[in-house]
Amino acid sequence: MKNSFETLLENPEKTMISIIQRVATGPELSKSITYDEARAGMRLVLEGLADPVQAAVFLIGLRVKRETDDENKGILQGILDKTNTVVTDVDELVDVADPYNGYGRSLPSSPFLPVLLAESGVPAVSHGIETVAPKFGVTHSQVLQAAGVSVNLSGEEIWKQICDSDVGWAYVDQSTFCPSLYGMAQFRKRIVKRAAISTAEVLTGPIRGRKKTHLLTGYVHNAYPPIYTMLARHSGFSSTLLLRGTEGGVTPSLRKRDEFIRYWERGEDEVFEADPLEIDIEQDNRLVPIPQELLPNKNRDFGPDENNSEIAKLAAKEGLGALEGTRNATSDALLYSASLTLWHLGRYDSVQKAAVVVRKILSSGKVAERFRRAA
Repeated sequence: MKNSFETLLENPEKTMISIIQRVATGPELSKSITYDEARAGMRLVLEGLADPVQAAVFLIGLRVKRETDDENKGILQGILDKTNTVVTDVDELVDVADPYNGYGRSLPSSPFLPVLLAESGVPAVSHGIETVAPKFGVTHSQVLQAAGVSVNLSGEEIWKQICDSDVGWAYVDQSTFCPSLYGMAQFRKRIVKRAAISTAEVLTGPIRGRKKTHLLTGYVHNAYPPIYTMLARHSGFSSTLLLRGTEGGVTPSLRKRDEFIRYWERGEDEVFEADPLEIDIEQDNRLVPIPQELLPNKNRDFGPDENNSEIAKLAAKEGLGALEGTRNATSDALLYSASLTLWHLGRYDSVQKAAVVVRKILSSGKVAERFRRAA
């Protein structure tokens, strides 16, 4: 006997009309849909079975109405249904999930975080796409390409890199693990505004540890932590460390104390505080600054900035310098994120003790050697 979800997939037009009639009726009259309906709607969009206009109304209608937990979980599950997940032979893995639309106001350091975690004894992976709306910022893909790393590895190649103790890190592109979502890049540009896809895609966990996979991601707005931790549990992450990061990424402010969120296994969400000064980070800026001459043009057309490639090259240069032992703002950013992560994983009983070890690792230059093995 077919369940309700399977029935919803049988008649795409009827399903999408029914969904839109409820979610897109204005701020006062719109109604919520079920988990199965949200999942089916996302599946129909990904499989090209929904009319493009209806697909746009579906996603924007949910956003204007504000998605419920069931709707967010349904969107995520629809994407998970189409995700090619690779389970590695390492027991534990850290999933570094930065915003797929990248950084527009700061120099990204996080593309180099997975290799630093690997050198610290924790295999790690990051994932993303070269560019996507609505920010069209500088992404892991762009920075790693500028640093000489292949960003188009197959699932088998990624498995080998993660399982190789001399490498232990990798980047996986959305074009590899979810081609149908990757193919929606132009559609997402045309709908202009941020949809639930942007929240869900960072939680797909395309590469998993054999026993445990830990999520490291970021947020800016206070409404998002319970949404992210709820979705992380739905996606099957063993734990989550949710950092209030610059531009929603995994690098916290480098100049002030802040609150962060985490959960471990079946435990409840916990709030904790950390201060960069406690691990001898003293920066005038909360983020790694972009030189004035490379700052994005605020009046540009809707799309990538003309300076993105130069920013990516500079981020690669600064990141490689940090891995080789140079003390700079990027190395401080990496130190902070890695120390928080290692403490969260229980490798050290304080962020300060973790920072002592991570600083020694960075100053040794050995991380650069590990990075080059994957280049």
